[in-house]
Amino acid sequence: MLYLKNLIYHPPATPSAILKSINLELAPQQMGLIVGPSGSGKSTLLEILAGLAQKTAGTISWRDQELSPDHLQQLGGLVFQFPERHFCGHTILSELRLGHPELGKERIDQALAAVRLSHLSLSTSPRSLSGGQQRRLALAVQLIRQPYLLLLDEPTAGLDWSMRQQLISLLGELKKEWTLLIVSHEPGELMAIADRCWTLQQGELAVADPASFVTQQPVVQA
Repeated sequence: MLYLKNLIYHPPATPSAILKSINLELAPQQMGLIVGPSGSGKSTLLEILAGLAQKTAGTISWRDQELSPDHLQQLGGLVFQFPERHFCGHTILSELRLGHPELGKERIDQALAAVRLSHLSLSTSPRSLSGGQQRRLALAVQLIRQPYLLLLDEPTAGLDWSMRQQLISLLGELKKEWTLLIVSHEPGELMAIADRCWTLQQGELAVADPASFVTQQPVVQA
């Protein structure tokens, strides 16, 4: 169980806190969805949970253990918005082995199977993949680390309707094994698989009713 209690993030250079007394609970094998406009603090919250930024006050706990930034880096796997821009490997295999040079074939096969990319050759260039496949490869990169918590920043951004549907279906499968926390400014079809939902406005988190978000359906041309 992930617990955030009175989490505050207030860098010295900003006149007011970016995150204000955030309280959140998310159970294992649930998907939480945080919806808010650009600049509301969504990405900052994920960076704190991934141990990439230091909170100003409050506590972050997993079950009964309060977590330090080092613990958080081990607990969570963060998939950035447009993660394909961060690919460094020349092949799928080298991308998955970055930081894990002795990674065995079994772990690689498991990660690729989990994101439905088993059919691809390990010598394929990540940059030759479709947008949806690149997002799934970015997920596999994090699954290799076997985190308890998957953190996703705008995972459907820039994808067409078909690719979004495939990715959303995959996320629904992944939450059977992992805990997911997703942030987005356009919840869209993600609402259908979310177990918990919040809004984040000007750094303040509030529980949201999923029914208050209307999923936009694609227009079908005759």
